[in-house]
Amino acid sequence: MVTRNFGFSLSRVRLHASWLAAPSASHDTDGFGLYDIEIVDGRIGSIVPAAADVRRAENDMAGRIVSPCFTDCHTHLDKGHIWPRRANPDGTFMGALESVGEDRVAHWSAVDVEARMEFGLKCAWAHGTRAVRTHLDSISPQDAISWPVFEAMRERWAGRIELQGACLLGIEGVRDADWFATLASRVAAAGGMLGAVAYMVPDLDALLDRIFAAAIEHGLDLDFHADETGDVDARALRHIADAAARHGFEGQILVGHCCSLARQPDDEVLATLDAVAAQTISVVSLPLCNLYLQDRRTDGTTPRWRGVTLLHEMAARGINVAVASDNTRDPFYAYGDLDMLEVYRMATRICHFDHPVGDWPKTVFANPAAAMGLDAAHGRIAVGEPADLILYEGRSWTELLSRPEANRMVIRNGALIDRTIPAYDELDHLME
Repeated sequence: MVTRNFGFSLSRVRLHASWLAAPSASHDTDGFGLYDIEIVDGRIGSIVPAAADVRRAENDMAGRIVSPCFTDCHTHLDKGHIWPRRANPDGTFMGALESVGEDRVAHWSAVDVEARMEFGLKCAWAHGTRAVRTHLDSISPQDAISWPVFEAMRERWAGRIELQGACLLGIEGVRDADWFATLASRVAAAGGMLGAVAYMVPDLDALLDRIFAAAIEHGLDLDFHADETGDVDARALRHIADAAARHGFEGQILVGHCCSLARQPDDEVLATLDAVAAQTISVVSLPLCNLYLQDRRTDGTTPRWRGVTLLHEMAARGINVAVASDNTRDPFYAYGDLDMLEVYRMATRICHFDHPVGDWPKTVFANPAAAMGLDAAHGRIAVGEPADLILYEGRSWTELLSRPEANRMVIRNGALIDRTIPAYDELDHLME
């Protein structure tokens, strides 16, 4: 494949209907059609159905899949890659919470957070991600350290990865009204999103009201963690939906995890889904991290459930749903590399994103972009938009999702990027 500033073409590539603004070719039962793409001055010049009798040429991709670049709407760049110095002692959620808290107090200087965030973004870039939202631990004094680092990183990566930040704290921290007001102002000044980990504290509704009021005052979108547990009595998602209705909230709301919903009685599930569908709420499931953490048993017995939320039921109601990376090589998830193809590959198995495939590919492209409030160019392939594409070796879902696709090619603004993934020893100096 030849890339030149004045233009080039990709002939006979497979595009999924869910990635196209206006599909025009005949598509097979898995949603793929054969197209020719012309790239001019870094943008998509044309997308036309491939001729059936085209001659083999240098730019003939022989039916290889081309996708948009990924959008990863739920990550924790500030926690990433601390596993070598602070492992999870037992693989449980509480083990992760305590280990991260200890590491934060001991090590999270601006230098430390910046180096690990930079490493994570370099990984995401190499794997083909175009936009990332990261949560930032924002309890004092970490808020004063991590938010300036985030702002510097966003500026440094502008034009490569669109970086968003959302504050993260246990919802009980909102009880300190004066401190929370200061945090909300800080987040607003940084162009971030307001949020918290919502769980069933007695004053949950009052605390949610304070968060929603602050978001309205500052014109901020909201991003919550909710119900990351197997407890059937955990119903924070329903409370968030009810709070959105009380406040007539018009901004974007993204809620992550919602694991307990999959364990609740049908009548409770239906009531919650109806409440969520009535609001502008997107839900992101984190299949890798929650498979790792949820139903983790310390008595030597086998886990009995997958930890993912009810994505099929949500999508059937028109709720915008996505999957994302979540944690990478920290006590909440010992693995991961911010590779959204890995996330989608495993989500297909865990969540049954197949038979039929339908629109499930949108969960790592257009759907998270919508949840992040990004423009329509993110997560789709359209004439006139930047040529931000990923070219794979696979020609079908079973080929694409059976291998890591380590040899995928990433095209940004019409040019191939250097896909060198950073070596782990770049962070060795932080682990001493």
